[in-house]
Amino acid sequence: MPRRGDRDADAFLRPRLGRFRAERQPRLFKAKVLVARDQAGMVSTRTKRGMAGRGAGMAWKLSRGLLAHRGRRVVVKARIVRRGRRGAPLGTHLAYLRREGVTKDGQPARMFSADTNDADVRAFVNRTADDRHYFRFIVSPEDAADLTDLRAYTRDLARTMERDLGTRLDWVAVDHWNTDNPHVHLIVRGMDEAGRDLVIHRNYITQGLRARAQELATLELGPRSEWEIQTKLAREVEAERWTPLDRTLARMATTVPNGVIDMRSASGWGDGTGVQGLLIGRLQRLQTLGLASTDGEGRWRIAEDAEPTLKAMGRRGDIIRTMNQTLGRAAADVTIHDDQGPVRAIQGRILAKGLDDELTGRAFLALEDGQGRFHYVRLRPAFDIDGMRLGDVVRVVVGRGGAGISIQAVHTRAAQ
Repeated sequence: MPRRGDRDADAFLRPRLGRFRAERQPRLFKAKVLVARDQAGMVSTRTKRGMAGRGAGMAWKLSRGLLAHRGRRVVVKARIVRRGRRGAPLGTHLAYLRREGVTKDGQPARMFSADTNDADVRAFVNRTADDRHYFRFIVSPEDAADLTDLRAYTRDLARTMERDLGTRLDWVAVDHWNTDNPHVHLIVRGMDEAGRDLVIHRNYITQGLRARAQELATLELGPRSEWEIQTKLAREVEAERWTPLDRTLARMATTVPNGVIDMRSASGWGDGTGVQGLLIGRLQRLQTLGLASTDGEGRWRIAEDAEPTLKAMGRRGDIIRTMNQTLGRAAADVTIHDDQGPVRAIQGRILAKGLDDELTGRAFLALEDGQGRFHYVRLRPAFDIDGMRLGDVVRVVVGRGGAGISIQAVHTRAAQ
């Protein structure tokens, strides 16, 4: 006669139909609680880096299923602006985003929202007066000019964000057409629909939102063809800026010993057939710029300062294009001064003013001095240029202790 212990063992080992039960249910339940906490925007105490926020789970899903290389490219820049920090007030920033010359017809721009093409900006600013922070986004689809309606695209993106974050958003936006790449400035209030601080997970800001923007652009325009991809990459071979080809080369350098890229065995890199030739062409261009070297047998090394140098070159090219558009002709030479000021005082006539960085609100002045030389002066984000007019003559000097720039009016256009 079998003993009771033997019968229990037989019963335990006998196969039975049904769902397998995990033995660690408490851990699964805890995981669900943590996800709910993150979606509610609560702060994680398990890590010093800590602000989890809404959209963490969705950002992870999007990072696992991003569009293939044929998807439409979209650049998304983001900044969280906290109240009380140095910088232009929200009302001033929005007023400048609505300046003349940014629309298709050159007229002053109007901000739009979820339900109107003429949003009440003053009411929006008043609603945000007591908010701890707000969000600035710049959304720049590579093929923005081909989209049927950039405003409708922005509204679709905002609705998608609301679904991902689990809350309605209070936002205004404006579309700019004054650059080679039309783009949208999206300002989102830092408060959810329940009146709590809106905390968005950093991964959603850096990855998830861009993935959503790419999905919407690809849905309307369709995936890029192989010919279209290679045509755009071919234009970047000679570019004097940091390009996707450079990013691919940088990734290649991190996967090989000593950072030496052997292009003879690099056929697996790139987005399709023929890309290897474009990468070699780009390396040859970098060599002429002093940013890459080769042993003559297909092995290449990229200079350590290639990325910052190319980004600085690209920024200088953007500045020169701005000056050329302002003058209506090619500027022979432009001296660029950062926010620490020029080495020597400059006195000149204001040719243009605007935002050097539309995300941070950093302003600039373009001047012509008495010798006909052109100067591009970057100002600090908190610097107010509203009182300066085109044609005014000003003197730019370094502030006390070299801490910044001081602008002294010499005489104004009205006094001339």
